[in-house]
Amino acid sequence: MEAQPGDRIIIRGTTVDSADKHGRITEVRGDSGHPPFAVKYDDGHETIIYPGGDFVLEKDSAVQ
Repeated sequence: MEAQPGDRIIIRGTTVDSADKHGRITEVRGDSGHPPFAVKYDDGHETIIYPGGDFVLEKDSAVQ
C-alpha cells in the first residue's frame, strides 16, 4: 500500500496488554509511497518506522 503525508497509521498491539498506536504520517522517505515513514503519534512521540504486517493505513481524504 502506498502512503502519503497526512495519511493516518494504526500500529496494532501484538500482545493482549499492548494498545494500538495511532498517528499521522508526516513524511514518506521510501520510493513511490513505500517505507520508511516519519510518523507523529497522537501522544506526540515522533519516529521513523518500517511497519510490519500489523498496521492499517487510512488514506487522508483531503489528499485524494
